[in-house]
Amino acid sequence: MSEPTTPASVPTGATEPTRQALIVRGGWDGHQPVETTEFFIPFLTEHGFEVRVEEGTAIYADETFMHTVDLIVQVNTMSTIGSDEFAGLQRAVLNGTGMAGWHGGIADSYRDNADYLHMIGGQFAHHAGIAPELRKGEQSDNYLPYTVHITELGKTHPITQGVRDFDLVTEQYWVLSDEYNDVLATTTQAVRPWDAWNRPVTSPAIWTRQWGKGRIFVSAPGHRLEIVQEPHVRAIIERGMLWAARATSPEEPRGGVSKAFPEEPRGGVSKGATYA
Repeated sequence: MSEPTTPASVPTGATEPTRQALIVRGGWDGHQPVETTEFFIPFLTEHGFEVRVEEGTAIYADETFMHTVDLIVQVNTMSTIGSDEFAGLQRAVLNGTGMAGWHGGIADSYRDNADYLHMIGGQFAHHAGIAPELRKGEQSDNYLPYTVHITELGKTHPITQGVRDFDLVTEQYWVLSDEYNDVLATTTQAVRPWDAWNRPVTSPAIWTRQWGKGRIFVSAPGHRLEIVQEPHVRAIIERGMLWAARATSPEEPRGGVSKAFPEEPRGGVSKGATYA
């Protein structure tokens, strides 16, 4: 097992740690697992989490430590997981540990583990690209403008309440999923002359899932640091982590949001806006 990163210190004025968060990161570097998770550590510490960071999945097999974890944040794309490691992860979630993540770090992690896919509720299948003659063999070949549409459920859910439909230019995930998910937002793949499909296809973009006693939150947007920093995506991920985390007592509400999302026109949020 790798040596744990020293727990992040609590900023001055922040809440003293009352809960344990575990960040598990790794896999494909193109998704910037270090940069994107580091971005959210201050938010977690400010909200009362002691944060432990692991560069791989070995920690999941440590039953003693996993029993203490209230929230797992996983960004580990196109990787593998040992049977004992997955058993530990699954056991933790079934017993009430929350799990949150974004993009391929949670929805394209362990392709050869059907039980993991079943637990998460969605698997990346495809991201469409620009016109073939314009492609340069770079990540930007798959950056498309699209809209994230908030569902009727999403309009009243603590994670997305007050968020309007918003626009992104990034990878647009086609996600294979099932009806057990609570879908808070969707995105629709258009049909272009070079595509194999012949009608628009709508996939979940933001969803939650109850698995045993644990809550799971997934944001398909989150390809790189600049996307998780986009104000809508950032606020949704922050809310999603709080929503998923185990409550410290049965009376404590899970997923409370301390500030309402500002009412802004679709596709833009005022500069300097902050969310907690």
